[in-house]
Amino acid sequence: MLISDRRRVLPFVFALAAAAGACQPSAPATPPPAREVSPDVWAVVDGREIRRDDVEKAYRRTVQPNPAISEEEALTAKLSVLDQMIVEDIMLAKAKQLKIELPESELDAAFNDGKKNISDEDFSKELAARNITASDMRDGLRRDITARKVIEQEVTSKITVTDQDVNDYFQANKAQFNLPEDAYHIAQIVITSGKEPQITNRTGDDATTPQAAAAKTQMVMERLKSGTPFNELAMDFSEDPQSAPRGGDVGLVPVSALRQVPPALRDAVTKAQPGTVNVVPMEGGFTIVALVAKQTKGQRDPSMPDVKNGITQTLRGRREQLLRTAYVEAERNKATVVNHLARRIADSQGKLPPALAPTAPK
Repeated sequence: MLISDRRRVLPFVFALAAAAGACQPSAPATPPPAREVSPDVWAVVDGREIRRDDVEKAYRRTVQPNPAISEEEALTAKLSVLDQMIVEDIMLAKAKQLKIELPESELDAAFNDGKKNISDEDFSKELAARNITASDMRDGLRRDITARKVIEQEVTSKITVTDQDVNDYFQANKAQFNLPEDAYHIAQIVITSGKEPQITNRTGDDATTPQAAAAKTQMVMERLKSGTPFNELAMDFSEDPQSAPRGGDVGLVPVSALRQVPPALRDAVTKAQPGTVNVVPMEGGFTIVALVAKQTKGQRDPSMPDVKNGITQTLRGRREQLLRTAYVEAERNKATVVNHLARRIADSQGKLPPALAPTAPK
């Protein structure tokens, strides 16, 4: 996403004394120096600071600890985290305007649900490994859920799909509903371990080493667990140029085609239940595959509940994807955003400034 920097450039106007007997023109006044910004301030959104420690905590909360990752790879990931935090900050400000609040009981339920499959001892070890506290986790979760509530109120709740919409879609794609064999509707997020010749995701994010791919996969899975929609993460982070712009949607894949893919990927689809997500290691990288639905062979039509529901979900997903992107971008355009971290890295001309060197977590 483009970062909006609405600085006004004020021209200097110099007046020369023209009256007879006037003194000689004085030298132009030296403009006041720009306000110094602390190196710990990584972004400012409408006057609200996002500090280095905020980003570092969010990074440690969402990315699996990996001592092998380089400084450049870590900073690339932190830039992505910061960009998400800028959007989140804008959504949280919007939540205040809309008087959207998150009850503590709802936060408690979400927090407990997130750690229900891990023992208290293992959870404490995980927090220690990431050098964060349970309070940090709750704070991040509070921000995530509140931002989602804004999207739900301002975007999701306003999307409607009528029976006519469903029928029109069916008539325009009728051949797709006459299946010669069983098929699986899948979506994917592809993360490779090498540099891609073309990146079409919205953030320009590209993992270029096995370590970076592992860290990125862990980050995406953490965001999925916190409730970020699969299609949003695919558009932001998938490295597959065909499916990333479509929110990771691959469409219907017939059984015969699945027989040609690696067994681990095939099993992640054919042995899964609709709605489940699995991570499959693939040639040094990973494929995060989601099974959307199973379809049986034969002619199908909207009178069948699963067909109608599938079309409805497809249309809702498309509209939500479009409106969500437009809404977030419109709100971001209203804000005054300065990404100091991005500016410092860009100004470093390939050599990272000392102020960006890793620090011991607080």
